[in-house]
Amino acid sequence: MESALCTLLSALVVLLCSSPECKGEDTVTQTQGDASVPQGHTATIQCTFKTTSTTAYLFWYKQEGRGAPKYMMKKTRSSSNWLKTFKSEEFNEERFRVLAEKDSFSLKIQDVDVTDSAVYYCALSSLH
Repeated sequence: MESALCTLLSALVVLLCSSPECKGEDTVTQTQGDASVPQGHTATIQCTFKTTSTTAYLFWYKQEGRGAPKYMMKKTRSSSNWLKTFKSEEFNEERFRVLAEKDSFSLKIQDVDVTDSAVYYCALSSLH
């Protein structure tokens, strides 16, 4: 019985690792390191991605100090069309925008303030 269970679990692991997520077919990349932007200017943080999925959800998060990352916004791409951007209430100002293109999802922060000092992360989730 125990041997059959181990075989079943091994088969399940093989099935899970043959999925696109396990093969690493979806990627998201932020190549820019630290940036210093004068107060009042505009900052653009680049994020590129690759996915084999027809539906992709792209996110931006802001992490201040040692705190937990805060959800900023999400944009959905269905086929090759970008849909509405959803922002958290805290980042609903017009100065926070997404520049979405075929394979990029960049964050634009206008009128930069000292309170914008943080680490910004982009993330990708997709349906296969």
